[in-house]
Amino acid sequence: MRLTNLLRSTASAAVVGAVAFGFAGVASAQSAPQDGPTTIDDIIVTAQKREQNLQDVPIVVTTLSQETLENAGVRDIKDLQILTPGMTVTSTSSEASTTARIRGVGTVGDNPGLESSVGVVIDGVYRSRNSVGFGDLGEMSRIEVLKGPQGTLFGKNTSAGVINIITEAPSFTPGFNAEATLGNYGAMGASGSVTGPISDTLAFRLYAGRRVRDGFYDVNTGDGPRPETDDQNQDFGSVRGQLLWLPNDNTSFRLIADYTSRDEYCCTGVQIRSGPTQAFIDLLSVGPGARPPAAGFAPLPFSRLAYANRSSGQEIEDKGVSLEANFDMPSLFGGATLTSVTSWRDWSTSLGQDIDYTGADIAYRVQDGDNGYAVENLTQEFRLAGQNDRFDWLFGVFATKEDITRNDSWYFGADYTPFISFLLSANLNAATAGAIPISPGIVGCFTRPGQTPGPTGLQGCLASGGTGAIGPGGAVVPTATATGPGFTLGQGYADTYEQESTSFALFTNNTWHVTDQFDLTVGLRYTMDDKSLNALQQNVNGNGNTCTAAQLNATAIGGAVGPSNVGGILGALCLPFANSAFNNRPIAEDSDDSELSGTIKAAYRLNDAVMVYGSYARGYKSFGYNLDRVHRTGTITPVSTLYFPSEYVDSYEAGVKMTLLDRTLLLNVTYFDQKFENFQLNTFNGVGFTVEPIPELTSRGIDADMVWFSPVEGLSFQGGLTYTDAEYGVFTAADLVDPNNFPAASLLPGSRPSFAPEYSVSLSVNFERNLGNGLRGGFSLAGKYMSEYNTGSDLSPFKLQDAFTTVNGRIMIGTEDERWTMELWGQNITDEEYLQVGYNGPLQGTAFQTTVQPAGTSHPGTFYNQARDTQTYNAFLGAPRTFGATLRFKY
Repeated sequence: MRLTNLLRSTASAAVVGAVAFGFAGVASAQSAPQDGPTTIDDIIVTAQKREQNLQDVPIVVTTLSQETLENAGVRDIKDLQILTPGMTVTSTSSEASTTARIRGVGTVGDNPGLESSVGVVIDGVYRSRNSVGFGDLGEMSRIEVLKGPQGTLFGKNTSAGVINIITEAPSFTPGFNAEATLGNYGAMGASGSVTGPISDTLAFRLYAGRRVRDGFYDVNTGDGPRPETDDQNQDFGSVRGQLLWLPNDNTSFRLIADYTSRDEYCCTGVQIRSGPTQAFIDLLSVGPGARPPAAGFAPLPFSRLAYANRSSGQEIEDKGVSLEANFDMPSLFGGATLTSVTSWRDWSTSLGQDIDYTGADIAYRVQDGDNGYAVENLTQEFRLAGQNDRFDWLFGVFATKEDITRNDSWYFGADYTPFISFLLSANLNAATAGAIPISPGIVGCFTRPGQTPGPTGLQGCLASGGTGAIGPGGAVVPTATATGPGFTLGQGYADTYEQESTSFALFTNNTWHVTDQFDLTVGLRYTMDDKSLNALQQNVNGNGNTCTAAQLNATAIGGAVGPSNVGGILGALCLPFANSAFNNRPIAEDSDDSELSGTIKAAYRLNDAVMVYGSYARGYKSFGYNLDRVHRTGTITPVSTLYFPSEYVDSYEAGVKMTLLDRTLLLNVTYFDQKFENFQLNTFNGVGFTVEPIPELTSRGIDADMVWFSPVEGLSFQGGLTYTDAEYGVFTAADLVDPNNFPAASLLPGSRPSFAPEYSVSLSVNFERNLGNGLRGGFSLAGKYMSEYNTGSDLSPFKLQDAFTTVNGRIMIGTEDERWTMELWGQNITDEEYLQVGYNGPLQGTAFQTTVQPAGTSHPGTFYNQARDTQTYNAFLGAPRTFGATLRFKY
């Protein structure tokens, strides 16, 4: 049957490549619900860019229908993780920093210079950063989560997997649906769509949604002037319009335009362990400024009370247009289809931030357009595909041009200079047995022009806490006063980064049906990348003068406190955001690379119910640039290049797919073995982000998936398990691009990486049936268990998350024809308390030591010693229990 006939014979064009297993009807626009599929044969996926039954695809795929997603409360990719074993999705300082991981592998999303390991594809359009793919997904037809490298068909930056999202297409059957939601935390939402024919050959669909909610955190605003007393709220709207044109019997065009706008404040973190520096913050802030330490600086109890004196506003704008054209050519090569997918997308954000996450006015970023980043992307893909009795073949070409602009700014608050003084004087106090008092006023001692080391100079200044009161009877000695410059008050720098990249790829994926039972698939992709970076790192308002003045006094500092202390003092006064070496510093870098990746798969059907398969895949994630101010570790010298190399993965899989119980039970089990080289680790060290390629990371384990349409009318189950044995290879400082980064990475060799739980189990239960008298009712539960894992890139033990389980649920009643449906729902209904991401409180302590720790300490042979860890640790938290009611209408 030809393409257009297929399209016109259904209520929705999406049915050609889509499936709705569970209880979803064939098309939401129909006037009455359709019977859901009752066998596994109804599950169709497009994991290989062609329509296939899930059980015929030699890939690990978790496919989720519209109704399964709706029942679990899935509205974005973060919600998706409850249904997908082996996948985690987290956000950090804003929703613009979102990271998806599969089998313990993913790319931290705080740095736009890094592309994603888990690709997000929406209606055939690749989103180059997870954060760009984060947002309200609107009307979803289904989602396919493909695990393992998928670069042959989905592109270079899918080395860990792909989240393939297919939305509802226009229908030639008129339809309308709407929903309204109320929930706790002041949640309110409304959305609706309308679809139908404009003519015999043209149909449309229009969707719009609006959602608001109060924040999940209470905020102590300390010094102010932050007006918001909660955080991580929700306030966004989206609209999505589509046209489907079928000009003749062999041609279709699908045009999609969408726009989303978010205007929210997100995200503050909370202290999960307060270190000794909290005492200084308490002295500087109105109120405690941060959570008071526990006895012995132990971990703190779970709390949703955050401290921030500055606003954390986020404005995100996402818009784009795509056009997919399909040309059915029956006479070409015995029947072929040419597909063209063209897209333009523009995503941008403007962010505010309380950098120190305390009530003290230490450092912040203003939401004024000078802090945030933008991604503009143009893509074009052509695919020619066909099949006959023995071959399924596909050839394609893909090209993209991407422009990334990052603006980064930094503001010094009124408490920055006294806070640095507290830190320096506390260290000197410990080193001199109390001879130098702890004081908020000694920065000017180090920066006083022409400073001398002696008792009437720097030594006297430090001994008096900067007051100079060292003369007879406490008289002030002018040469011993802290009259040197402190740090700039207000904006300190305004950096700009512009990265341009082009990528071109040729690819093919072909299956040879050697016999009726045996298939052999070979795929290849050749990718050519070119990236250039032009940046200007620029101090403003005299920022850097403090650093320069201290460097000019380096000899006096060494004479006063000893040469061994000079480096640490200059390091504190010349941190990347205050370093004069970054003043008016242009950066121009350019690099290109090419890579051949691919896959080979063999599948054998033992009988109609069982298929076994094995595969090998080579994946590739592109090189890039770290768009940040970075010092060579242990120095105040900027790094000579922001470049980091490409990441590679070799993956082996062996699995079995079984269709049992009269084809109502799906049971798939796969063993995987993946080895990543040059794994691009992006780590926040309390001062800035560093990117260090880790020589080797392996991820081995088992994926299992299950779907069962039970004999009980309306009752079905879906679930899965992922067992992951992931670990970094053993490496030394000499194996790193920058050996100076090894101390902060010394917990990694031979250890399990972050966000890689050993066990991840999901299960959903859906029950829905007619009740009589024109009514139907049902319920659903979806839960996920994850064993313990570390939430920090450096594997600090304070960032460990214990094993936990989250559960979502729904109870519904409505009419049999779905004219109306009322739902009572809950997310995280057991109110599980868990961390999303743990991180180092900026400027608040030291985690790693400067020497290897001896036997008898907590982590001998590394640079970490828990007994000497003074770091304050914060965390971004998982969402609390939410609940509410949703009323739906459908015509």
